[in-house]
Amino acid sequence: MSTVAERLRKCEKISAAWAQLTSNMSAEILAEAGFEVIVPDMEHAPYTLESLVSVLQAIKANDCFAMVRAPWNDAVLIKQILDCGAHGVHVPYVSTAEEAEYAVKCCKYPLQGIRGLASSQRATCYGMKKQEYFAAANRDIIVMTAIETPEGVENIDKIASVDGLDGIFIGPSDLSTSMGHFFNPKAPEVQEAIHKVECVVKEKGKFLATIAPNIDAAAALYDRGYSLVYFLSDVSAVANAAQAAVKRFKELYRNQ
Repeated sequence: MSTVAERLRKCEKISAAWAQLTSNMSAEILAEAGFEVIVPDMEHAPYTLESLVSVLQAIKANDCFAMVRAPWNDAVLIKQILDCGAHGVHVPYVSTAEEAEYAVKCCKYPLQGIRGLASSQRATCYGMKKQEYFAAANRDIIVMTAIETPEGVENIDKIASVDGLDGIFIGPSDLSTSMGHFFNPKAPEVQEAIHKVECVVKEKGKFLATIAPNIDAAAALYDRGYSLVYFLSDVSAVANAAQAAVKRFKELYRNQ
């Protein structure tokens, strides 16, 4: 998994998809399809640690990189996510440099951080590869924080300067809503804020990440300098296909 981490740190383009159904089978489908990064969403999807492990097993079986979105910037939650075997952590709602520093510390073993040490968890292959894991974890684990508030935009220069922080995710829906434009990232004020974050993050040499509704929208973002775009979700893929199928059925047979 260090290959994906290295590519992200070089700001190369990486494909990504949400795993929001909490299903190992839908995550396996995404991985088999060829997505390089799969993102189990513990912030908004109904994950337990048990369901997370099941999804991570499916991701690992297909040699994909697991970037887990944590529920919050919390040391205990992040420790559990990493012990389950995540390769990277997407930390939501980080608005200050101090919060970003804390997120990094939560992901790193001492002396770089405060992550608790255990040798029997899944991440170490239940102790069978603990020395290999401990030697590489601080180096290989990707730490990415999300800008989702006006305060985060205001502090982006300091946030993006935090040592050990690899990337910045821009959450357009939360950012626009927190700026008073409910679910409207296209509002000029929001676009101006997004542009500011993009410029600073690229200047600081961190990778940029965000979401897109499809690959065509993602392509425009990749061309703007983004390295990681989540452009499909197992939930939306099923929902969109179901709606389209039912709509077509009604078009064909609703008058019969």
